[in-house]
Amino acid sequence: MNSYIHSVSLDSEKCKGCTTCMKHCPTEAIRVFHQVAHINPDRCIDCGECIRVCPHNAKKANYNSIEQIQQFKWKIALPAPALFAQFDGLDDIDYVLQGLIDLGFDDVFEVSQAAEFVTSYSRRYLKTPGVCKPVISSACPAVVRLICLRFPYLKDNIMPLLPPVEVAAAMAKEKAAEEHPELKAEEIGVCFISPCPAKVSYVENGFGDYKSRIDLVIPISEVYFKLINVMNRNVKPAITSKTGVIGISWASSGGEASGLLTDRVLAADGINNVIQVLEKVENGNIPSVDFIELNACTGGCVGGVLTIENPFIARNRLQTLRRYLPVSRNSHQGDYIPEERFFNEMPTYKPLSRLSDNIGESMRLLAKIQEVREDLPGIDCGACGSPNCRAFAEDLVLGKADLNDCIIGYKKLIKQYINSKGREDDPDDSEIFGGKT
Repeated sequence: MNSYIHSVSLDSEKCKGCTTCMKHCPTEAIRVFHQVAHINPDRCIDCGECIRVCPHNAKKANYNSIEQIQQFKWKIALPAPALFAQFDGLDDIDYVLQGLIDLGFDDVFEVSQAAEFVTSYSRRYLKTPGVCKPVISSACPAVVRLICLRFPYLKDNIMPLLPPVEVAAAMAKEKAAEEHPELKAEEIGVCFISPCPAKVSYVENGFGDYKSRIDLVIPISEVYFKLINVMNRNVKPAITSKTGVIGISWASSGGEASGLLTDRVLAADGINNVIQVLEKVENGNIPSVDFIELNACTGGCVGGVLTIENPFIARNRLQTLRRYLPVSRNSHQGDYIPEERFFNEMPTYKPLSRLSDNIGESMRLLAKIQEVREDLPGIDCGACGSPNCRAFAEDLVLGKADLNDCIIGYKKLIKQYINSKGREDDPDDSEIFGGKT
């Protein structure tokens, strides 16, 4: 039974079985049976790519409602850096922070502030002797789960530091408890304003044995329209922002890597580009770099499916915001990274390629899949309901599909039947396939 809680789901009533999502899924988690898509929870990484490409809006993200924050006495908003890039003509982050207070939050703690601390930790971590390089950022939960499922040999390369959103949640709760000792821990609620569904899944599932300290996750797309109604740009807001260029830059691809102040870094965005980079790392064909930043969404977090603005326009807006900010306002000054900023245990790794828990059985199935694959057309049309012929061969061997689902093979059998009978009229399906339709 799948124990991983997913944030991406399917509305079967809207689904037309068009196979668009199936063809774009990076982990081949989607199949189409009887004109309806089905998501395999063991393969899904909640990247949201299916939400992005579905022409019928049949895929959706599950998240909390902003009204749920009212259950807490002290309400703290954690805005992702990508939120600030959604507003046209914004030159001061404080307008957004004041807007969140006007929406009913008691305090705001910028994730970009925590990102600057994480950048500081990362610099020190990269200098640690014995670190497995290239170090891969743990900030994007979709990438981390992708490695868990598809690149398990790279697990030791994942940086074991908590992502900025988690550091922000911990620091925000510690600050609230210190300033308001009358509050109980369960009365302090932290609400993360997220650009993507993968972070919703991260909060629900934690990371290894680590349980997230975030209480609620709401999408940028929901908060945006509420903020538009309350933000007053005619009144200068109080100066409350505590972040700089380095923190804000985490919203777009390359921002995390640039803060490390070294040229031995590599950054890639877009799930297909991420997969190509991981394949090269796994094969040892990557240039000599110390750190790799990977973002599943195009453009970085500004390209998340729960945002509003086009990612390229959003990145341009970040450029404007950075002009008015110092390089950094937060830095770890200690000689070591605090122990509470590390993951104690990495997630469980379950390779997608494993066909059976028994190695002998796996080899037998693999040989059968290769044999079946050779008999298929090899055009990867997807009409069978599987993303490609190799996946269809696997589905056939595992008993999840029927050979008759292959349209090309079906037409071939019809032609063979017609030629054998010496007639041109269309035969009855049941007659061709021995009573099976």
